[in-house]
Amino acid sequence: MNTEKFALRHIGIREKDLDKMLETVGVDSLEQLIFETIPDDIRLKQDLKLPKAISEHEFLDHLQKLAAKNKVFKSYIGLGYHESITPSVIKRNILENPGWYTAYTPYQAEIAQGRLEALLNFQTMVCDLTGMEVANASLLDESTAAAEAMTMLFDLRSRQQKKEGIVKFFVSEETLPQTLALLQTRSTPLDIELVIGNHEEFDFSDDFFGVLVQYPGKYGQVNDYAEFVNKAQESNIKVAVAADILSLVLLTPPGEWGADVVVGTTQRFGIPLGYGGPHAAFFATKDTYKRNIPGRIIGLTKDTDGNPALRMALQTREQHIKRDKATSNICTAQVLLAVMAGMYAVYHGPKGLQFIANKVHNNAKLLSSHLTEMGYTQQNTCFFDTLLITVDDNRAIKEKAENLEINFHYIDRDKVSIAINEATSTADLQKIAACFGSTNGFGKPAEGKTLQIISGPLLRKIPFLEHEVFNSYHSETELMRYIKKLERKDLALNHSMISLGSCTMKLNAASEMLPLSWNNWANLHPFVPIEQAEGYQIMLKELEEYLNEITGFAATSLQPNSGAQGEYAGLMTIRAYHESRGEGHRNICIIPASAHGTNPASAVMAGMKVVVTKTDEKGNIDVADLEDKVKLYSENLAALMVTYPSTHGVFESSIKHITKLIHDHGGQVYMDGANMNAQVGLTNPATIGADVCHLNLHKTFAIPHGGGGPGVGPICVAEQLKPFLPTNPVVATGGEKGITAISAAPWGSALVCLISYGYIKMLGAKGVTEATKIAILNANYIKERLKGKFDVLYSGEKGRAAHEMILDCRPFKQHGIEVTDIAKRLMDYGFHAPTVSFPVAGTLMIEPTESESLAELDRFCDAMLAIRNEIDSVSADEPDNVLKNAPHTLQMVTADEWDYPYTRQQAAFPLPFVSENKFWPSVRRTDEAFGDRNLICTCAPIEAYAEEEMS
Repeated sequence: MNTEKFALRHIGIREKDLDKMLETVGVDSLEQLIFETIPDDIRLKQDLKLPKAISEHEFLDHLQKLAAKNKVFKSYIGLGYHESITPSVIKRNILENPGWYTAYTPYQAEIAQGRLEALLNFQTMVCDLTGMEVANASLLDESTAAAEAMTMLFDLRSRQQKKEGIVKFFVSEETLPQTLALLQTRSTPLDIELVIGNHEEFDFSDDFFGVLVQYPGKYGQVNDYAEFVNKAQESNIKVAVAADILSLVLLTPPGEWGADVVVGTTQRFGIPLGYGGPHAAFFATKDTYKRNIPGRIIGLTKDTDGNPALRMALQTREQHIKRDKATSNICTAQVLLAVMAGMYAVYHGPKGLQFIANKVHNNAKLLSSHLTEMGYTQQNTCFFDTLLITVDDNRAIKEKAENLEINFHYIDRDKVSIAINEATSTADLQKIAACFGSTNGFGKPAEGKTLQIISGPLLRKIPFLEHEVFNSYHSETELMRYIKKLERKDLALNHSMISLGSCTMKLNAASEMLPLSWNNWANLHPFVPIEQAEGYQIMLKELEEYLNEITGFAATSLQPNSGAQGEYAGLMTIRAYHESRGEGHRNICIIPASAHGTNPASAVMAGMKVVVTKTDEKGNIDVADLEDKVKLYSENLAALMVTYPSTHGVFESSIKHITKLIHDHGGQVYMDGANMNAQVGLTNPATIGADVCHLNLHKTFAIPHGGGGPGVGPICVAEQLKPFLPTNPVVATGGEKGITAISAAPWGSALVCLISYGYIKMLGAKGVTEATKIAILNANYIKERLKGKFDVLYSGEKGRAAHEMILDCRPFKQHGIEVTDIAKRLMDYGFHAPTVSFPVAGTLMIEPTESESLAELDRFCDAMLAIRNEIDSVSADEPDNVLKNAPHTLQMVTADEWDYPYTRQQAAFPLPFVSENKFWPSVRRTDEAFGDRNLICTCAPIEAYAEEEMS
């Protein structure tokens, strides 16, 4: 056994297990199973051309050498990104802890109370600092959050505004350049007219539905917007504000002066720069708009016993429900980063944040005074952390700065912008001043004292973070125990298999994760000169080449920082391609009824009209219906969006006929890469005839889900779409005719791309192909073990599943059992439920992945078979049964009284293996409807909850 072989560690099935599994599946070899699963006409005829696999030790050594090529200067560039200090207790216990980074989106609230509480802390922090009434559980980055604000306000236009065709949106010229680029991208297909200008010269008589201002401005000026907002609202114009969250510790929050929406990033709250991401954005608004907010909200409800419980609130807003009626395609968040940012606030508390903000502001004021005394003009009359210095020629300053390993932001020839951050010391200030010719020392500012440059109406007066959670855990011991307390409430991949169909919860290997904490990867500003990021550039370029080879395409953009962003980016490149050929009228996007809900939402956002095509009784695309619709819309056909293998877990044999049909009628084919784990090394999107696909690096390529994010959704494109790959306004990237930006940073969430790079590098061509084969084997093994007890809704022509399958649970309704009861009962066996009621209501979609061992597969199957026996033993007339009462909590099982018609052992320890590693759900089944009727989404005192319940 070669213990240096990474595939041995990543792939869970041992060689000795294969014979048993193949016999159960009913094939003589793994190759026979693959032959019976994947149509022969799309099978790759040669191996992938990827570098030879390397060991974990070799990989880490390789990354150390690459990291040394990154020059980590002190960066005072600003523009929404600032060096911050991640408290070690948070880095070790959250960022580096699989109990946090391997958890899934908290759809099953009863086994996710820890994450939910951490996100409630985040929402409370955001509401307190912004002065708004409701916040979501994070978005992708500040720029995309601002774009979401624009589209939400567009949707909220009054009936009169819509009638009058009011489509103008004003954007302050002080807005961050990457945000402006995102607004341009999002506004164009929706026919929103952007007007960029000086807010002081804004004509309120014009026809606008909304405005966006930056607070402070991109070069640091803090404007008093109170009068501006009053005039806007008098004209029925809604106001969005992009705000720096640390500045709000000292500045009057936008909610106080009437903002309708406040967005920004929490990167300053202990999150590494990571060459652009991932970072958790925030989105806060008025309670009136709570049902219009993009993304997720965590809310307080009650469980079966009436005890407080948390859950994802207003879940009908999710895009898989709204589909083509959605105003946003956001279906995820940056949960892991939001948890870290929230814990940063918990650890420091209000006084700690005031100390940090005062330190930053005092240092900026001290530097401003020093440079002014030297004869320079500092243009900002009111600022928090950023100075705008007028110079004769900034080239000489740049040369000195680079010699001292310092980065500033240079504007034209005569201005330098300097953004001070949490990590800036007095010694750093002296080096900054030296770049301007200073030889004098600095006096040290009085600790905790605010040197007044912010005063009057701009100075914050209301308290924040008064809740107990932000005033209790300020020692490392206390915070460590609080984090552990929350972790114990969450079932993550470090406890048991999470067999979620379409979500691919595979191993996130420690060797892939370790480099994320290394300084030379974690602490690079996204807008540093390219030559300072040589290690990153090598890694990112190689990753793009690997993904090109795996997909069969010509080029890749790593910029989209979620799967939904990848969908949108892919469709926007198709849109640009058609326009370049004088066929901008092509706007019909055909989407199968079984598609992910983000598909139609993305198409609408890209300015396309959605036409739904049927699926047949076997779950495949109804080819006859598709042919009819393609012919009907031939002249205006833009694209087909198809998931392959299908969302039903089947390799459709007609796929090449389908893609040819689209091409013959002038359209392009977009392939959703959610199920790429069944393709790698065996077939690819180019072979099936697609033109563009997005890949979920947080699925197939091992980036952890982090409780609902981070994600990365790069797009890979055929040659004709290569020129249209997305650009960035600050750092050159993308195609020569590239669309404007899709996310804020040039390479999106570059830091976590290290994980996928490692996954491919350590597995190599043979390993990634073997992983695909074993994923297919594991799914078919479960299918056969459950045969006769659970019906698989769809299978391929030879009776095989792809890497996932759908179990039909609808027949159990005759026993009074719903699919939700099965999902909750699995918790008692120590498992997270598979995907519930998607893409078919009343079903479970199971995907085991290649990382699971045979022993774990068998435990899961044993649990499912035991639940089936429980279903058979209950009566529809007797709702007081072990399934309807699931999950069973420790408090419930250890109560003095037990009035149920089954034993405590049947409730909590239904199979022998459960007692060896028991996971206790921390609450009983949550009341979804109550939570929606009584939305509480901040850390309200328990008294408020009680009062709400009484009302």
